[in-house]
Amino acid sequence: MTIEWDFILRIFAAGLLGGMIGFEREMRAKEAGIRTHFVVALGSALFMVISQFAFEGNYDRARVAAQVVSGIGFIGAGVIIFQKNAVRGVTTAAGLWVAAAIGLASGAGMYTVSIAATLMTIICLEAMHFITHKVGEKILTVTIFSVENDRLSSIIEAIKNMEADIHLLTVTGSEATFDLHVKHRLYLSTVEKILSMTKGLKVEIS
Repeated sequence: MTIEWDFILRIFAAGLLGGMIGFEREMRAKEAGIRTHFVVALGSALFMVISQFAFEGNYDRARVAAQVVSGIGFIGAGVIIFQKNAVRGVTTAAGLWVAAAIGLASGAGMYTVSIAATLMTIICLEAMHFITHKVGEKILTVTIFSVENDRLSSIIEAIKNMEADIHLLTVTGSEATFDLHVKHRLYLSTVEKILSMTKGLKVEIS
């Protein structure tokens, strides 16, 4: 019975640590949150426990754990989205991969390593979010529908006078699409200015 409680502690610790990473992702409104990271870490720990203790005899104990490492790629691929020439979800996919590794370590009884890996992952995610928000750039894809050439020219000129760079400008008939590179800290104000200067027109910003 003591051994069984030790197994339960291992998978619970794994789920808890994975859930901590998932909490950070959920606060950022990412594709995979607490539940996904919790279940991935817990499942990985359970696989590790099964690999180590469920089979008797002379066998390779790392075989089940190795399948977790490769198998988690399918879940990670599911949260990666390619939309409008931009790839999103890679960091969250990497977070799931780390959660699986933390689960394996916790399932092996390596609690100190599991906790350290969790803290380092969260610190990295939070620190990079702070740095990116301060000095990083965000790419906005702007599409303006049914716009005349004269008004489009004035809009483009006004945008160029803002703290933003226009890339990949495409004009098809009365529809114009371009990518706008702006500082993260100026994201909301830039969107407001674009909406203000395109009043009366249909605009999509993503």
